[in-house]
Amino acid sequence: MNLRDDLAFRGLIHQVTDDAIFDRLEAGGVTVYAGFDPTASSLHLGHLLQLCNLRRLQLAGNRPIALAGGGTGLIGDPSGRANERTLLSQDDLDANVANIRQQLGRFLDFTDDAGPTKAVLLDNAAWLTTISLTDFLRDIGKHFTVNQMIARESVKSRLERPDVGISFTEFSYMLLQAYDFLRLHIDHGCSLQIGGSDQWGNIVGGAELVRRVSGGAAYGLTSPLLVDSAGNKYGKTTTGNQNLWLDDSLTSAFQLHQFLLNAEDELTPTLVRFFTFLDHDEIASLDQSIRDEPQKRRAQRTLANEVVELVHGSNAARAAERAGEVMFSEDISELDEATLLQVVADAPTSDLSRDELAAGVDTAELLARSGLASSRGEARRFIEQGGIYVNNVRVDASTSLTLDQTLHGRYLVLRRGRRQTHLITVS
Repeated sequence: MNLRDDLAFRGLIHQVTDDAIFDRLEAGGVTVYAGFDPTASSLHLGHLLQLCNLRRLQLAGNRPIALAGGGTGLIGDPSGRANERTLLSQDDLDANVANIRQQLGRFLDFTDDAGPTKAVLLDNAAWLTTISLTDFLRDIGKHFTVNQMIARESVKSRLERPDVGISFTEFSYMLLQAYDFLRLHIDHGCSLQIGGSDQWGNIVGGAELVRRVSGGAAYGLTSPLLVDSAGNKYGKTTTGNQNLWLDDSLTSAFQLHQFLLNAEDELTPTLVRFFTFLDHDEIASLDQSIRDEPQKRRAQRTLANEVVELVHGSNAARAAERAGEVMFSEDISELDEATLLQVVADAPTSDLSRDELAAGVDTAELLARSGLASSRGEARRFIEQGGIYVNNVRVDASTSLTLDQTLHGRYLVLRRGRRQTHLITVS
């Protein structure tokens, strides 16, 4: 199957300026870029889509450029935003760029072994912060009419809200992104920009600028935005569980694995296509497993393993899968301390003195104090019914808790039934 058919099968083609680009990509040798603005210290799951797309194109024989937006990050992209962004300080932006540059290097082949497809990592601050204002307005601004700029959806949606509006700062963003494309075209022979569908206007503006200034061929290709079943965009500015960072200090491998393991059946086929490099037969088999045996969650498990391995490596993927398997088994005692704390990260916690536990604590008493039971009497009934576990081991009415039962010498995991968990920290 050729590259275009593969991208279509995966649902990755949303808009394209000219279908001729697919023949060129299939032949190889195209230089293609995607930009990543450093508005936070880490990339997130939404960015992973374009990272995977760059990787697909590199594997097909093309040269990817990952562009960190150290210059555009000073301005802020209005696309998809209902309000003005908070401008970052230069120090914060520099720190974010440094972190993101390191992350970008995980997904593409930057080694000499890649030959002509060797990936390039650039920062647009190199040209956006050095060009003079008058030169920029004269050489770049003259190619854009205000009429065209106002017609862009990212601007129009803000102008329709007079209470919010749009500053000249963000209004100028599309010119800066277009200039990125021109510089990459002139300096690196780049002829294709890819991005999410919310970037379509900016991408088209850049391609048009390249053609007007250099007369060269320039193309744009977008993929659908990554959204959940309710239509909410996956990314760093949304709320709830969708703040899924690619930095494991912000979203651990275990947390990412669990999120994907619990993906909705309706969304999972899309996620598998977007975020994995599985062949089409395997993907079709996973689709079938959702229809025939959804309770086994084979597709979600495969998705979680593949994505965590891509982002954090095979060891982290195996550890995250193992941690998920022992969440409700006695093997929880085998987890290292960091993984144990990730497993119970969402559980309420309380402290217990080491001296008190050394003397022995009645299980019913601790259940009542933790809030897993309303009283000692209710706690005893739960124990007699077989619904109370300490470190995932069912306890009976005679059980008294001591230091010998702690995990790593300082934790007790209390559980009532399947889901109600409480972490006791001994100090």
